[in-house]
Amino acid sequence: MRKHYIILACALGVLSMSGRNLNASPDAGHGLWWSAPEQPSVMVTVADTTGAANNSAVTLRVVSDRDPGMLISEMTYNVALLPGEEKSVEFKFGLPGPGFYKCTVADDGNVISRFNIGYEPEHVVSLPDARPDFDRFWERALDELAAVPGNYTMKELKDRSGKKRAVYAVTMQSTDGAVIDAIAAVPRADGKYPVLIYYNGYGAKPWDFDADSRDDIIEIQTSVRGQYLSEHRNVYGDWVRYHLEDPEKYYYRGAFMDAVRAVDFACQLPQADASAIFAEGGSQGGALTLAAASLCGDRLRGIMPYIPFLSDFPDYFKIVDWPAAPVLAKAAEENMTPGQMYGNLSYFDMKNHARRIKCPVLMGIGLQDPTCPPHTNMGSYALLRVPRQLVIYPLCGHTVDYSDWNPRRDAFMKSLLDKK
Repeated sequence: MRKHYIILACALGVLSMSGRNLNASPDAGHGLWWSAPEQPSVMVTVADTTGAANNSAVTLRVVSDRDPGMLISEMTYNVALLPGEEKSVEFKFGLPGPGFYKCTVADDGNVISRFNIGYEPEHVVSLPDARPDFDRFWERALDELAAVPGNYTMKELKDRSGKKRAVYAVTMQSTDGAVIDAIAAVPRADGKYPVLIYYNGYGAKPWDFDADSRDDIIEIQTSVRGQYLSEHRNVYGDWVRYHLEDPEKYYYRGAFMDAVRAVDFACQLPQADASAIFAEGGSQGGALTLAAASLCGDRLRGIMPYIPFLSDFPDYFKIVDWPAAPVLAKAAEENMTPGQMYGNLSYFDMKNHARRIKCPVLMGIGLQDPTCPPHTNMGSYALLRVPRQLVIYPLCGHTVDYSDWNPRRDAFMKSLLDKK
């Protein structure tokens, strides 16, 4: 299944700045990405900011997202504007191949807008770099988890419960003695219900949901060790750096087991339809969603990750400062070579987990994302071997347009339930 959707809302990601004479913004009517044999064409609206007539040299510069020193195209047009006037300038150019590219618009040398574009996004492939023992590494971790009793506890939070659903504070046991906290909203009426598990973003804070907003589903907000609802139990410091030198002790080995444990918890609920377990998350939550699907066999009916973290580390660290800077600093402290560091991280790279996933996937990405850039999102998406749908939000940064995403997510879940 190959589906692309372009959503034009969410204008948070494009940076528009006032230059000496103009400001500028790209037209996202085409979505700011193209498929062959289309020729990329960026329409930029420039507007006078001075209140006086001016004549400016407007330049569009296109570079590689992984190597900003690699110039792809540079074009300049002279634009004459009356006071308060705006005009559209079209830039047509070629691109060397599938990828994402960084654009800047300058007014007489002053940068007045920055944005990303894409070309053939589904064909932006980063080859897997899994170690030969990748599967065995995770089999051992899963065996450890299976040997740990869940010791699930559920205590109703009466002040948060409603008439339709009871809301519970949940704890569960995971590997290495970690206790994981969660919140579960469970319908009061008898019956079996689908389950939607929400995985948390990196350092995200808890959010409330209305207990009675719906009575047709069990919703679970879950944590991974030391984060979100479990942050009061944090003994790991900056999670992404914790025991980077040893994949057997690295933070995300345990965190991925916590993600699996949440599925274990959902499956054992008497009210749960164990054939209808879904998972969703953004950023780190997107990575945890993908990891859970990779490690849970066929227990998940479908997953909905968006702007996922932890993907394609070698290219990721060429594009962004975070988490590259703290991870590289930790590697230097441990006297690790780049080969050792990337080798250790390869066990936790979503592109290496993608081919293990057995359920349909709906993924959302923000084309202007500076934290989990679209190139890295595609590192996992392009390697999926299951029915998949990609939603590109061309003007979004590190987010999606929830007014579009949430209904689309619900429709995706319904379509899979209707096929049961």
